[in-house]
Amino acid sequence: MSALRTRLRETRPSTVLAVVALVVVSAIVLLPIAIIVLTAFKPAAEVNAYPPSLLPDQWTLDNLREVTSELPFARLVGNSFLFAGGVTAFALVFDSLAAYALARIDFAGRKVLLVAIIATLMIPFQATLIPLYQLVADLGWVNTYAGLIAPRAADAFGIFFLRQFFLSLPRDIDAAARIDGASEFRVFRSVVLPNAVPALLTLGLFTFVNNWNDLLWPLVFTTDADMGTITSGLTLLTGPSGIVPHGVMMAGSLIAILPLVIAFLLIQRRFIENIATTGLK
Repeated sequence: MSALRTRLRETRPSTVLAVVALVVVSAIVLLPIAIIVLTAFKPAAEVNAYPPSLLPDQWTLDNLREVTSELPFARLVGNSFLFAGGVTAFALVFDSLAAYALARIDFAGRKVLLVAIIATLMIPFQATLIPLYQLVADLGWVNTYAGLIAPRAADAFGIFFLRQFFLSLPRDIDAAARIDGASEFRVFRSVVLPNAVPALLTLGLFTFVNNWNDLLWPLVFTTDADMGTITSGLTLLTGPSGIVPHGVMMAGSLIAILPLVIAFLLIQRRFIENIATTGLK
């Protein structure tokens, strides 16, 4: 007990303020999630009551049952996994190949190509939506997984992100592998990629989350409810006279965010490791 008191007396005021600020910011960030979780287990009368209460007086599973009965929920969740997972897998492959070429191979026009790729980040997504839809429609890919995944199989941000990470790796490992007779692809696959696992996991997490939460893309490129994702499917939840059942909506949102939480928990150690080592030589 005396040791604890001594440590408390030695704690700097700045440390205390930092801890208090961290707690306040964490509470603000987690409050919307807490509202989603608690509202999902409230009966409709409590959800619509005024003034609203944070904790439910009566816990119920009716909202979870209703959301799974009104929507083809298993199909929507499966579509979300195929869409977000497929985009993530293809993006990691193509982004890493392009980033390796831009970071480790000297060829004419490399800087011009890099500037062109970065410039595409400044183009609003909405500006390319109609041409992309026309291309997908011409290929007959509307309401198909190919139409959802293929246009996002590579990403300018992912290429730039991985290029910066590849630049931080010492070039001596490339030279040693080439002296041993390794081909360029062998250097990429067996030397560079194993050292870039934290960056690949970080980019994979960002890509998966962004596509899992995307609403506009599935709404535009799918007109069949069975081809929708969980985010686009939740827009179909309307009650009598167009009234949105907020409790049911929160139950669907709760189920939708669970895979994201699980994905982050599985790779959080490597994710934090990548952030902690960014910029180190």
